[in-house]
Amino acid sequence: MSSSPVRRIRSHRTRWRDRRRELAGLVARRVALGLPMLVGLSALVFLLAARSPFNPLAAYLGAGFQRTTAEQRESLSTALGFDVPWWRAWWSWAADLLHGDLGWSRGYAMPVSEVFAERLPWTLLLSGAALAVAVLSALVWGTVAGLHPGSWPDRIVTRVGVLVQAVPPFVLALGSVTVFAVILRWAPVAGAAAPGEAPTLGGVVTHLVLPACTLALTQLPWLLLAVRTAVARARGSEPVRAARARGVSPARVVTGHVLPVSLAPLVTIVGARLPELVVGAVLVEEIFAWPGIAAALIASAQSLDFPLLAALTLATTAVVLLGSLLADSAYLFLDPRVSADV
Repeated sequence: MSSSPVRRIRSHRTRWRDRRRELAGLVARRVALGLPMLVGLSALVFLLAARSPFNPLAAYLGAGFQRTTAEQRESLSTALGFDVPWWRAWWSWAADLLHGDLGWSRGYAMPVSEVFAERLPWTLLLSGAALAVAVLSALVWGTVAGLHPGSWPDRIVTRVGVLVQAVPPFVLALGSVTVFAVILRWAPVAGAAAPGEAPTLGGVVTHLVLPACTLALTQLPWLLLAVRTAVARARGSEPVRAARARGVSPARVVTGHVLPVSLAPLVTIVGARLPELVVGAVLVEEIFAWPGIAAALIASAQSLDFPLLAALTLATTAVVLLGSLLADSAYLFLDPRVSADV
């Protein structure tokens, strides 16, 4: 009698130890695949920028390019490194990166690390708020729809989700600005603060609501329909029927049996949607003039600012890879049936 709890505890510890071992293997495999991908991607950025039909010196000087002589242009190209072969420029940048130096942004006339320090927190704030809104909304409305399949809430949730799926993110963003900022005047049009004013907590929250909700709306349909399907499937499962037969309250059945089963598919969808979230964040930031990395990314591409463009591309790719790893790791612990052989 007394040995049974001991065996269960040992079995539980063994499962957790095996899971940690599987997780370590998963991390090692993803790192082994991700590092060569990042190296190749950074080199590809320099190669494509060098093969661009645009003149980097003309992009750097702007209107002043026409007022320079051929000798001045040649001297400036040498001083700025525009005449260096792309592979040598990439090698020099990569060597500096290994020492913690992200390079110098010619477009912003400051170190790339300072551009990141100024703009990355704003992008993380917008993306984090949007993801939180999307996940919470999906859990609430997806659960309501899944618990009552065929009801009017289920029909509304399903049809709205399918409809929003078909709308491009930039159309949602432009529509949000037009309706809520221009026509109804419920929210500021753009930026993170009023023109000429320093950002304050209240001002940032006010300016954050509309772009965050818009970005959340671009990702919500997939999360919503995934939760709805998982809840509808879980409500008829054997553990749920057994809990109801024991007289467990409906609220306890939902929170203790239905929702835990629904979290695993939700985590998977969140990981799969991270690339789309990054792309959507760039579009939303540009339309709402949010002071994140989108403006820097577009400016670096237009001005052929190689170090900044490569660093931004690497950073966004690394965020996507890291988010996918975290999602797969969470799924590994949420569903004991899943193997980490991926």
